Amino acid sequence: MASRDELQQEVARDKSFINNLGRAYALYTLGFLAFFALMAVLEQLGLGARPIGVLFLLFTLVIYAAIGWLSRTMQVDAYYVAGREVPAVYNGMATGADWMSAASFIGMAGTLYLTGYSGLAFIMGWTGGYCLVALFLAPYLRKFGQFTIPDFLGERYGGNLPRFLGIIAAILCSFTYVVAQIYGVGLITARLTGVAFELGIFLGLGGILVCSFLGGMRAVTWTQVAQYIILIVAYMIPVVWLSVKQTNVPIPQAIYGFQLQKVTAKEKELTANAKEVEVREIYKQRSAALTAKLKDPATALAADKAVAEKTVADLKAANGALSEIAAAEKALAAVPKDAAAATKAWTAAKAGADAKSRPLNGMPPHAQQYAGDPNGDAAAQKAYDVSRRNFLALIFCLMVGTAALPHILMRYYTVPSVKEARESVTWSLFFIFLLYFTAPALAVLVKYEVFTVLVGTPFNALPSWIADWNRVDPSLLSVVDINKDGLLQLNEMSIGGDIIVLAAPAIGGLPYVVSGLVAAGGLAAALSTADGLLLTIANALSHDLYYKMIDPNASTARRVTISKVLLLVVALAAAYVAAQKPADILFLVSAAFSFAAAAFFPALTLGIFWKRATGIAASLGMIAGLGVTFYYMVTTQPWMRGLFGITSPVQLWWDIQPISAGLFGVPIGFAVILLVSLVTPAPSRKIQELVEHVRYPTLRAA
Repeated sequence: MASRDELQQEVARDKSFINNLGRAYALYTLGFLAFFALMAVLEQLGLGARPIGVLFLLFTLVIYAAIGWLSRTMQVDAYYVAGREVPAVYNGMATGADWMSAASFIGMAGTLYLTGYSGLAFIMGWTGGYCLVALFLAPYLRKFGQFTIPDFLGERYGGNLPRFLGIIAAILCSFTYVVAQIYGVGLITARLTGVAFELGIFLGLGGILVCSFLGGMRAVTWTQVAQYIILIVAYMIPVVWLSVKQTNVPIPQAIYGFQLQKVTAKEKELTANAKEVEVREIYKQRSAALTAKLKDPATALAADKAVAEKTVADLKAANGALSEIAAAEKALAAVPKDAAAATKAWTAAKAGADAKSRPLNGMPPHAQQYAGDPNGDAAAQKAYDVSRRNFLALIFCLMVGTAALPHILMRYYTVPSVKEARESVTWSLFFIFLLYFTAPALAVLVKYEVFTVLVGTPFNALPSWIADWNRVDPSLLSVVDINKDGLLQLNEMSIGGDIIVLAAPAIGGLPYVVSGLVAAGGLAAALSTADGLLLTIANALSHDLYYKMIDPNASTARRVTISKVLLLVVALAAAYVAAQKPADILFLVSAAFSFAAAAFFPALTLGIFWKRATGIAASLGMIAGLGVTFYYMVTTQPWMRGLFGITSPVQLWWDIQPISAGLFGVPIGFAVILLVSLVTPAPSRKIQELVEHVRYPTLRAA
């Protein structure tokens, strides 16, 4: 345990650092820009892409490690809430980095690229959520004090059951979220260094742990400020470059609508293009053939296996070329083992063929608001209504989920006062706005580049970045000349939304050093969020479970040590799950929002604004809301259905997609808490006074 003199020296060092924050981060920014310039010069002198990627990875990880080492602490306040001394503007920047997860940095523009207008639901929902944070939660939680969200639930509702349910919910939504971040870390590290995806995950994990492990929230906060600077610079440079390349205007947000008109015109051209129609017809035929196979999988499988075996035997009998024999044997090995495996593989292949048999590679027109037509026939009207309903449902879930995420709410414990908590939310919105205002423009600029430059390129002249990304993960990017004309059609390319931002510099023809910069920004985004999430989980276990429920007499050193050990265990578990590639980034993140919304938002808001809410009511409301949300996801989401072995037909409630499952859990949570509170004894006078203290301002708190 640290001596009193050591603690006093640490406090003095902290105050000195706080007083010189502006100078420290200005020097850091200049240093990073100098490093970027150095890499650009070295690339011009002949340094290859792989060394540049490795240097970007090492440079940023060394910076984060240095901040983590300098911020190491054994003080409880410093470890859990950064000593409650983070100025509002820097907390806003740290919150922006905490928020700019792999989903925002990597997935946002990719989602807009693939889905067009409907992807704006993420921007509207996530941004709107911070308004709820400012109005309903952040100032009141800061006035309450303490360290965690389960802390508030335990004190407000007077018992360990609400606290324990809060721990479970915090772990569930945070673990789901952190798996997505570590997946992003693996993706970026693999692209930067060329190592296998699974190894990339564990390399990036070291960067995550070195910050949160040594200094807890204090180290995470100052690292996140540094990471925000890197990620926002990395995001802006390629989109401004693309804007200048296409329009000679360096303000991408200003030319967004102009380029969208061009993309819309190109969409109409590609839809009617004879070669595109030819490719779509081939995929329609594949879909029809797979439909026929699925009618009798066992017979079709036996026929496929017989043909593959005969091909291998004929080639061997004729002393065919070794390459041809190897290819035939590979095709035989790829034949499904049994009818069940064949049904699964052919169903997935049919879904892919169906998407590629539609215009624009299955993507909706970028400017189209909703599917269907409100003035069309009954089917078109229904499609329009369902699309609009899901758009609004997703906005609701993301808004409420944002306002209830434990790792975001924890950030507002770190500021000195209630007043600065309010200011901090404003700064958070500003720093988040910078990226969200740019993402729609980036999606359109990249789509224009793909439609006008890449489509129509001969296969033997395709840029090298296509093969590079294909080696990282073929499911993220692949091309096939299905009509054998030697030219790339749009429907011959499969591209995942998760690589749109990372590949944007290469798509725009920028030097590789910019790709390295963007990858470093994506790594910063994933690492910063992962740090906050892992700390949330570890603190829930060490502070709320161990200290508050198991051993209230545990020493400061023991509590912090246990938190660090749990942090390591949780990080390794999350890395293992991420290595299995369980689902796309955006679904995992959105699932976390629905979980947080259903579990926390009703209990937190009613706990702050309604003195009559009781502990048993809050507990039952959290169980009911989270249970309904989880049940709906498990029974409707394809990956989760497979995970739990559910084979019954999918039954969507009011055609709401599983990504918006929180739409059902949140109102049920509110209803249960309200109804049960009215039939159970009112909370004690002490708890009601706590609510009054949290609710109503005082001169000191302001």
